[in-house]
Amino acid sequence: MRFMETPDNATPASEATDAATDAPTGIAAQDWATASADENYRAAVVDLLGALAYGELAAFERLAEDAKLAPTLADKAELAKMASAEFHHFEQLRDRLAAVGAEPTAAMDPFVGALDGFHKQTAPSDWLEGLVKAYVGDSIASDFYREVAARLDSDTRELVLAVLDDTGHASFAVEKVRAAIEAEPRVGGRLALWARRLMGEALSQSQRVVADRDALSTMLVGGVADGFDLAEVGRMFSRITEAHTKRMAALGLAA
Repeated sequence: MRFMETPDNATPASEATDAATDAPTGIAAQDWATASADENYRAAVVDLLGALAYGELAAFERLAEDAKLAPTLADKAELAKMASAEFHHFEQLRDRLAAVGAEPTAAMDPFVGALDGFHKQTAPSDWLEGLVKAYVGDSIASDFYREVAARLDSDTRELVLAVLDDTGHASFAVEKVRAAIEAEPRVGGRLALWARRLMGEALSQSQRVVADRDALSTMLVGGVADGFDLAEVGRMFSRITEAHTKRMAALGLAA
């Protein structure tokens, strides 16, 4: 689950997160040592880090697999470098889970089925679909985690935002996809349909993951820490949709 933004401008979702973190209050103004005294909050953070950790591990595996579809040796090397960055993110999250007393594998395990199911249902058929999935699909999840990060304690927020850094795939994907569409305009229609499918699947997967984890869902709707109220949940998904539209435009595709 990597988080990428368009190369020229921050996404609406990230802008909202930046604004929210300018003057943190409540849990967001506390460090982990203070905030984790609340057992429900601690459980929610372990869930969040577990989901992120498995997402990063899956991203590493997928990029390594996508490298096999790369049309040139240079492209293959670029994807291998990005895969290495994803694995480093996974290691950071794994180590953090261990540091707060959680067993990393146990923390990741509840999310394996949903994430593997998403990747199975959205397996790319070629190189370009793989690029669009990495740029658009993963970024939807990234925007979601950035929104959540604004409400986390300062230590956890810093880690989450660090592992959501773009690995370089954003500008790489935009360049390759736009060049392919320019060379063969018909490709654009197929990729636009693919991206819309990714959007639907990613949002459905995010909702399923949250619904299945009581601590995480309670935190998101305000029962723990400074979560979202139901109206804000709707606004959050609107911001994520706006960011998706912006990324589609960057690729030269219609949302």
